[in-house]
Amino acid sequence: MKILRFQLGQLQANTYFLINEDKCLIIDPADEAPFILEELQRRKLKLIGMLSTHGHFDHVMAAGEIQLSFKVPLYINKKDQFLLDRLQETAEYFLGFKPTILSIKKIVPSTAGSRLGGKNFEYQIILTPGHTPGSVSYYFPKDKIVFTGDTLFKGAIGRYDFSYCNKEDLKKSLALLLKLPGETKVLTGHGEETSIKEEKENLSKFLKIL
Repeated sequence: MKILRFQLGQLQANTYFLINEDKCLIIDPADEAPFILEELQRRKLKLIGMLSTHGHFDHVMAAGEIQLSFKVPLYINKKDQFLLDRLQETAEYFLGFKPTILSIKKIVPSTAGSRLGGKNFEYQIILTPGHTPGSVSYYFPKDKIVFTGDTLFKGAIGRYDFSYCNKEDLKKSLALLLKLPGETKVLTGHGEETSIKEEKENLSKFLKIL
């Protein structure tokens, strides 16, 4: 599996292309839909789905526009539906202007456990609430990679000061990620990649502070 990372939008959220043969999964269609569509076309990729780590606007803004060209669902935990419902107003508040956001037409709930992508992709959904109620991480055991969204960063963890955040849930989620093999590569919602081994000491500190 080949992975491409693009830092998109004003908040530079990471959008990932997961590529196997000519098939592509997108994790967190953050922003700049025209750029994403151009990349798919230029690389002659067939988009088969979009996976969302959580419902914050800076990670899903491009989904609706992408769906105009590809009739694929956005997979997201239903507990973050309320964030999709207020997508426009939240984006305006944080960005300071009124962006054009097309509504997301097809939404499929992400649930805990395994979801198989046929011969192209195989991954597990790990529920990692705290930053948002519906935050999830996508774990690809064969590739030893986990996509953590805004739950875990390189040397940092997701914020938990919004009204809907839950510090205790975040603590449990971090402890859960800590159980993954140390060599597991961590691809985050913002910033650079890290690994479970690299973050073990940091996570231990955060777990004591939370």
